[in-house]
Amino acid sequence: MKIAVLGGGSWGTAIAVLLSKKSNYVYIWDRNASVLEEIKYKRQNSKYLPDVIIPKNVDVRFDLEETIKSSDIIVVAVPSHAVRELCLKIKEFVNENQIFVSLTKGIEEKTFKRMSEILEEFFPNNNIAVLSGPSHAEEVSRDIPTAIVAASRDEDTALKVQDIFMTPNFRVYTNTDVVGVEIGGAVKNIIALAAGISDGLGFGDNTKAALMTRGIAEIARLGTALGANPMTFAGLSGIGDLIVTCTSMHSRNRRAGILIGKGKKVEEALSEIKMVVEGVNTTKSTYELSKKIGIEMPITEKLYNVLFNGKDAKEAVTELMQRDKKDEIQYSSYFVR
Repeated sequence: MKIAVLGGGSWGTAIAVLLSKKSNYVYIWDRNASVLEEIKYKRQNSKYLPDVIIPKNVDVRFDLEETIKSSDIIVVAVPSHAVRELCLKIKEFVNENQIFVSLTKGIEEKTFKRMSEILEEFFPNNNIAVLSGPSHAEEVSRDIPTAIVAASRDEDTALKVQDIFMTPNFRVYTNTDVVGVEIGGAVKNIIALAAGISDGLGFGDNTKAALMTRGIAEIARLGTALGANPMTFAGLSGIGDLIVTCTSMHSRNRRAGILIGKGKKVEEALSEIKMVVEGVNTTKSTYELSKKIGIEMPITEKLYNVLFNGKDAKEAVTELMQRDKKDEIQYSSYFVR
């Protein structure tokens, strides 16, 4: 297969390395020429994926039109806020036989569209899949055993993507619930930010366990309201992705949260991380979406106020703990079908 990876960040680079080991023709493109030059001449991406040697059959492409036209599979690995802009740039070059695979996790501001929905808007006649699940780029690039989900409304497309991406150490499951897989992948970044803040405030494992458990309840509540299969949130792109993002120092969302919990301003924390922290923008879009459709998301709401309204993080935790009494399993029907 001829596969174009659009986005030379950590995840795009890791996937390019993975695919190159399966005798695919892999092209990588990024709008940052210096990233491409380092990959081309030094076979490294020290800014986003240090200490990983990039195989020579990952071909660097500086020309976006050439990259698109010569590919069978188009892997979208740019940040969520850049997906629409990328679609505008490539729409003239795409043909209907090409398959899109989205690696991007987020919800677009104002439109509240998932990433696959943006792709569908521009490329309604193309098959589209989503790849999501508990998968740090740092580990995938080093062949550490990982399991992930390929989701597409078209089962044949999901199976084809499964076959293309699966390796002995990268196990790919299929799912036709694109809504659930994307909501799980996007909204878990909100909970990971909150978990990081909890760590930064000096709270313990009990607190994080509570945040994660009630967090998956919020994710499921939103997802099922949007038409997702509730069982998806008990899988790799739900609980699985939530666990890895809330507990690992590879997670930039958690690391940013730790800095905020320790007293840094949001802008300072993001500057220190030096990479896109998807959970910040996703918190804003998800909070606004929840209000629009009338879904209760208390963790998301408190985090929104911390990030955008200057609310004290410790006070936000206190308010969460002192909410009205609830029955734990009142939303249990989200996990049965």
